[in-house]
Amino acid sequence: MELINGYHFKTRLERAWDYARSGNVTSIRFEGRRVHARVQGTDADPYKVKLWLDVLNDDDWGYVLDALTQKARWSAQLLAGVMPQDIERAFAASGKRLFPFKLQEVRSECSCPDKANPCKHISAVYYLMGDRFSEDPFVLFQMRGRTRAQLLADLAVRRRKALAKQALAKKAAAKKGTKEDAPETPQPVHPAIKDPNRWWRYGAALDPELVVITPAMEGDTGLDAAGPIPLAEDGRFPEANGRFLDQLKGHGQLMATLAMAKAMGTGSGTEADDDSPS
Repeated sequence: MELINGYHFKTRLERAWDYARSGNVTSIRFEGRRVHARVQGTDADPYKVKLWLDVLNDDDWGYVLDALTQKARWSAQLLAGVMPQDIERAFAASGKRLFPFKLQEVRSECSCPDKANPCKHISAVYYLMGDRFSEDPFVLFQMRGRTRAQLLADLAVRRRKALAKQALAKKAAAKKGTKEDAPETPQPVHPAIKDPNRWWRYGAALDPELVVITPAMEGDTGLDAAGPIPLAEDGRFPEANGRFLDQLKGHGQLMATLAMAKAMGTGSGTEADDDSPS
């Protein structure tokens, strides 16, 4: 989005944004490292758009995978389908980038007669690519030469090797009698962990005004589920029934708050507190 918004042809970008927002991009599909899209323009048949990035070679991917393996958080987030915010640091080890740095790094073609590149059809696809990357961050890796399955398989292999190395290092340290194998000083255990009776105890004073019972959404309360209350209607007071229900709900909210404060062992010291439901 930053790349395309930095494009200096404002009118063309406005047309592209209108195309993207109006549904003129009829399809986007990923085949290998290329993006194929169809954009409906002024002609009867939609224009064909292609986008692709430079692929990283095996050596570059080796550096990237080593960096991903060394930082467990990156691997865990990628395995969960989440793009780490600082993922570019893993690619910096190879001197490469995951995201294109300049608009010229994004290769593109369009079947329209416009000689400018990017044309409004290509730019319209750009606008929708950000959403697709957010939905599936592995698409970016695929455009750089590694599919989701390949990336996760490579990460798993490297992770197993790293764990095997750590195990060998521990064995070697144990043989040498290093401090790595020295018993750790046990940490003190909080009394509440051993005594379940203390788990729900609240010893501090609690101001009833700090207790907040979140009101239910419309249609979620028992009153709403029960339907209209059969109250006699008076034409002189058409809003009476609605106002009565509002007051009834407000009273229930107040009683719930006072009951919670009382349950926490403090009470409010008022008559309403003594009459509150248990």
